[in-house]
Amino acid sequence: MNVAERINKQVQRLPEQTQAEVLDFVEYLLTKTERVQAREEDQQWTQFSLASAMRGIEEETEPEYTEGDLEERF
Repeated sequence: MNVAERINKQVQRLPEQTQAEVLDFVEYLLTKTERVQAREEDQQWTQFSLASAMRGIEEETEPEYTEGDLEERF
């Protein structure tokens, strides 16, 4: 018997109100898991995006801009 079957068997023994509490808890756990997965996907995308943006920068021999380009002009 797998875990889901064991859980189902035990939950069926509980009063309906307690079964509703178990359902609420399971839904909470699902929401929490989905948030963690979404955060991990966001982090992976950020790392990929940064790596793509920085690709080839090591091979640049001179800066594209000079300090003079950075000075504010009024």
